[in-house]
Amino acid sequence: MGLHERRQREKESIRANILDAAFSLAKTEGWASLSMRKIADAIEYSAPVVYDHFENKEAILYEISLNGFHCLHIELLKAQREHDNPEDQLKAIVDAYWKFAFKNKEYYQLMFGLGMQCSGKGMMKEEFSSFQDMLYDCTYEIIKKNGSKPENACHMSHALFSAVHGLISIMMMRNDDIPSTMNKTTLDETVSAFVKSL
Repeated sequence: MGLHERRQREKESIRANILDAAFSLAKTEGWASLSMRKIADAIEYSAPVVYDHFENKEAILYEISLNGFHCLHIELLKAQREHDNPEDQLKAIVDAYWKFAFKNKEYYQLMFGLGMQCSGKGMMKEEFSSFQDMLYDCTYEIIKKNGSKPENACHMSHALFSAVHGLISIMMMRNDDIPSTMNKTTLDETVSAFVKSL
């Protein structure tokens, strides 16, 4: 291995360590308390080393959120591929989205700015909209199959996304006084009613 390759590998390793340390700190202390100094201390490097790899904390948060969206996209694709008809695909996708949110709360909070500023404003990538795109595709196929108006698919799928994201947000921000089973039941009923309305 040449000197250039060794330096590149070391650089990638430090970058990965920074991201891992930031995510680990967020899990134990919360996103709001994260700082470049804490990250540097966690990886046992000086703060300038962290700044050599990331311009600021926002850049680190953006990178982590991208990873979150990538992980979510994989889960959604798995759920979609388990079913052949759009009605079952829609239900499975929403269920996978719900499960991801609560299994990966730190990711979800960062990805959508729950209780904090959303990272990556104005820097959207393909993964950011995969859930909405899948909802739209299923909605469009159901509407077309039912002989309804395909032009309503965008509005309808956006309404469903808003309902799902809203229920998750309520659960995450007010989980002390709302039973989890109540919101999951509400979600399932909402999706069933949505499919019937198409």
